[in-house]
Amino acid sequence: MSRRPRQGGYGPPTDRGWSQRPYHHPAAAWGAAMSVGKVIAREREPIAGPLATLKMNHPIAGYDCPGCAWPDDQHGLRLDICENGMKHVTWEMTHKRVGPWFFAAHTVTELAEWTDFELEDAGRLTDPMVYDADLDKYVPISWDAAFALIAEELRALPTPDAATFYTSGRLSNEASYLYQLFMREFGTNNMPDCSNMCHEASGRALNASIGTGKGTTDLSDWAEADLLLLLGVNAASNAPRMLTSLMEMVKHGAQVVHVNPLVEAAATRTIVPHDFLDMALLRSSPTGTWDLQVRPGGDMAMMRAIAKVVFEAADTDPGVLDNEFIAAHTTGLEQYRALVQATSWADLVEQSGLTEQQLRRLGALYVQSDKTIISWCLGVAQHEHAVDMIREFANVLLLRGNIGRPGAGPSPVRGHSNVQGNRTCGIDHHAPTGLLDALDAHHGITCPRTPGLDTVGSIAAMHRGDVQVFVSLGGNFVLAAPDTDFTAAALARCALTVQVSTKLNRSHLVHGRKALILPCLGRTERDIQRDGLQGQTVEDAMSMVHLSVGRKKPASENLRSEPEIIARMARATLPHSRIPWEEYTANYDRIRDDMAVVLPGFADFNELIRKPLGFRIPQPAREREFVTGSGKAEFSSAPLHDVRPPAADMLVLQTMRSHDQWNTTIYANNDRYRGVKNIRELIFMNDADMAERGIPDGSLVDIVSTCKDGSQRELRSYRAIAYNTPKGSAAGYMPEMNVLIGHADYSAQSDQPLAKSINIRVTPAR
Repeated sequence: MSRRPRQGGYGPPTDRGWSQRPYHHPAAAWGAAMSVGKVIAREREPIAGPLATLKMNHPIAGYDCPGCAWPDDQHGLRLDICENGMKHVTWEMTHKRVGPWFFAAHTVTELAEWTDFELEDAGRLTDPMVYDADLDKYVPISWDAAFALIAEELRALPTPDAATFYTSGRLSNEASYLYQLFMREFGTNNMPDCSNMCHEASGRALNASIGTGKGTTDLSDWAEADLLLLLGVNAASNAPRMLTSLMEMVKHGAQVVHVNPLVEAAATRTIVPHDFLDMALLRSSPTGTWDLQVRPGGDMAMMRAIAKVVFEAADTDPGVLDNEFIAAHTTGLEQYRALVQATSWADLVEQSGLTEQQLRRLGALYVQSDKTIISWCLGVAQHEHAVDMIREFANVLLLRGNIGRPGAGPSPVRGHSNVQGNRTCGIDHHAPTGLLDALDAHHGITCPRTPGLDTVGSIAAMHRGDVQVFVSLGGNFVLAAPDTDFTAAALARCALTVQVSTKLNRSHLVHGRKALILPCLGRTERDIQRDGLQGQTVEDAMSMVHLSVGRKKPASENLRSEPEIIARMARATLPHSRIPWEEYTANYDRIRDDMAVVLPGFADFNELIRKPLGFRIPQPAREREFVTGSGKAEFSSAPLHDVRPPAADMLVLQTMRSHDQWNTTIYANNDRYRGVKNIRELIFMNDADMAERGIPDGSLVDIVSTCKDGSQRELRSYRAIAYNTPKGSAAGYMPEMNVLIGHADYSAQSDQPLAKSINIRVTPAR
């Protein structure tokens, strides 16, 4: 996949002067309000946009924000919204349309030269389209013909495993359940999903340690905690509503420690926009009490240092350990204690990038805290040894009984709005046997038991030709995945690619020999089926499930809901299926009735979601019931891994989103909280690293990555910007920098792409 060099990267084309200046204002505040105003004006939604916010995240009658998975306010706050949610909704509600007339005017080759911003900014898709190779254009196709084409290609495969079915985190619980049910009746567990690229390590680590792939806390626990360790999280951009919780925790006297190579805006101060008096008075509040700038991947060494402080304190005061909890509910303590005691302070300092004084102070905070939460995001999860790292988090919590009681526990920060619900409802390429048995018993099918392909495995299989059909429910796979060119080539080798989408994106232009674009309803839009207006549910990052009901007129009469698209795809492919696909489409209560039987914790599903704030899925670990092999929470005794750059002239690069971006959707070329304007093709570097390489601030550089298989990839003429990041580290934006991640650069522990630990060399531009 080629692309002309542009200062704006995958954002809007620009030749405007770039700049970078430190941002000293509070997070959110008037900067957020002004940014939202610009988006509303650009999308020409001055009335519908603001009115829509009155329904966003509102119980029962409203719709769930299509952005992040941060929980809704548990008291039913009417303005539980944020800048990114407003941008996301307004971007979806645009007046612009992309219909047959648009595709008639543009070949795919021409559209491939547009920036990714231009593609999405063209507007909402209105009609199903099929690729015509002779014209090099997408042309209209009826829904019936589209489903017939999918069915024909799927039934012609030599094995069901020659198809793979991708899932975006925006898919509802009901659609996720239907999607995995269709796939399993068809005969495959090939279910790559976006969590394979973000929190797969978190799920595997927590399952191994405490028997659940989810966090155990909710917002009431955050309000009650004495200490919050927040690791690898850029909350002000990726979960802005978290700022309210951070602010309130500090106000109540909790220690809030931000651990990140970069000091992000969420670690400073905020004015929450719905606090009108604070906004009027410009009265900001702190959102943290301490910043620790670990080296990328240094979080494991930092956590082991906390454990070392705990064990040292326990030598004189055994009560520092929660001995009763440990004896009753855990296994493996003594082996872990020996490992920690054998780890030197010198190693912990070197691997964390922090001083011994900082590490000891952090350990002392933990010992002094009665209730501690450890929370993390992709800055932790996208490393080679992330599973071991997150299990170390669990170790530290177990030492003082900080799991299964109020105000304490692990709390991964999920990204997209229903990525956790996808997994809960069966989107899992290595699904537990209990789920498969329940599906068989209730639906009268025989689910395949062979583990399927995840994201990395699917890309490799398409590249080999083993997978011939790729179906994507949402997302922008080619830009979200690593090794962009390799991924594009893999998709191009398919017989058929199917994209179910709301807007045009790069993945529509990198396609198989046959290709379909199927336009679906957005979260904000009315979904009218045979039995009337339908709602769907989502699960937030803290296991709360609630109803989402769109209220806006659909962008086109020819849009279909995701449950309807899945059900019709299934019926066309499996015409003799006994599963009531048509009844599922007519009334989503019928889907939920079956989910209530099959899924643990979903009994009385239809009744529970009609409660004002929904319901929380029961979790054994929250009640100190640990569903592990031993029946107890298990201490991990993994070795401390070397996370330093592998050579003296190398840096460790982490990729990240800018503030004006949501996943692969780029709203502008700015990154307000990092002080950046009009540029995306940049790399943030430590000023000492720049001086050693003869790189002046703001000059052009070439970046070469060395991948695990020894191959190299290059980006040329990027702008090097001095930034406050630890020596030996660097940072830049995805998806522009995804090309530096080789197809072999994934964790052996989680299969996640190594987006936070890319080994690079940076030199002045040739």
